[in-house]
Amino acid sequence: MRRVVITGQGAITALGASAAENAEAMREGRCGIGPLDFPDIERLAIAVGGQIRGYRPEAHFTRQELTLYDRFTQFALLAAREAVESSGLAVTEALAEQAGVVLGTSGGGLQTQEENYRLVFEERKNRVHPFVVPRLMNNAAASHVSMVHNLQGPTFTVATACASSNHAMGQAFHLIRGGLTRVMLTGGSESMLCFGGIKAWEGLRVMSRDVCRPFSANRNGMIQGEGAAVFVFEEYEHARARGADILAEIVGFAMTSDASDIVMPNKKGAVRAMRGALHDARLPAEAVGYINAHGTGTAANDRTECAAVREAFGAQADRLMISSTKSMHGHVIGGTGAIELLACILALRDGVVPPTINHEIADPDCDLDVVPNVAREARVEAAMSNAFAFGGLNACLVLRVA
Repeated sequence: MRRVVITGQGAITALGASAAENAEAMREGRCGIGPLDFPDIERLAIAVGGQIRGYRPEAHFTRQELTLYDRFTQFALLAAREAVESSGLAVTEALAEQAGVVLGTSGGGLQTQEENYRLVFEERKNRVHPFVVPRLMNNAAASHVSMVHNLQGPTFTVATACASSNHAMGQAFHLIRGGLTRVMLTGGSESMLCFGGIKAWEGLRVMSRDVCRPFSANRNGMIQGEGAAVFVFEEYEHARARGADILAEIVGFAMTSDASDIVMPNKKGAVRAMRGALHDARLPAEAVGYINAHGTGTAANDRTECAAVREAFGAQADRLMISSTKSMHGHVIGGTGAIELLACILALRDGVVPPTINHEIADPDCDLDVVPNVAREARVEAAMSNAFAFGGLNACLVLRVA
């Protein structure tokens, strides 16, 4: 099997407009969550989120391009552009057929749906723009990334709620490791911060009205964010031959289904996913020093995940550092796993473990080292990224220093 490495990364979130800005914010424990700003916000009970401030689409795309790009597509394209540039990758005609795109999203073109529902139902318009369907389809971002960068290999979108990005990156990993491709752009993108998006989530009664406090006994729910992160996954020998700077190596991936409840997490499914990823990586539990947790800030998720980590890692659980960066950038739903991979790379490459901010009161049911409030310098040789989604879908990635 071929080795798979990461040679480029790009991001745009509430924490910053690049991978470097996001890493610096995570290092500082900065919070990107604040008041939301969009039409009809006064009709919502939830008025905070990880919204990207000062974003001007026209500064990045032409008017013609914007007729085709929903906000989630724009974010994916910006992150992909940075990832390719940072990797130094040149896509030749020969490489184009061996390179592809797999992205994760849950809401897809929700902003486009919202805009056009308003036109049809509120303003009583009888026509919509002819490009509404190409803008709102979930594969729009992946397709446009492939067109912009001339990637002619496998290109598709994964939609598995909050595990979408991890599932997407896992598929990209398998495609390269199995020899079907040599290069993949992969990650995820999401933009659900609009009236309809927040109103739907309000109905679940899992949202916080102020801040996200994962693993803290006084937690009161999750907070949504928006943005994208995209990575260049590359076959190791190909990356080495061109002298690429290797950020980390992907060594294991596993996915499971709880097959039990559409919203409540199940410990057994999470345990099997973590153990499966370790087995795939051929690493003992003792090799992992850091876990970027799913850590949504809801009691059910936090406590179930901590119990699952204890069962999957045994005695090593007490030596693990585990943090939730959702406390900083919010839960970016289908894009969140990709953004959290930035944190794993930060730990592996720079020796900085990002914190779980807003942590105030220890929860006895979450009695792990959750790196509260302040980042920690530590040597980390291997890291795991967890994603546990509604629908009982679990996806775990393992990375190590290359």
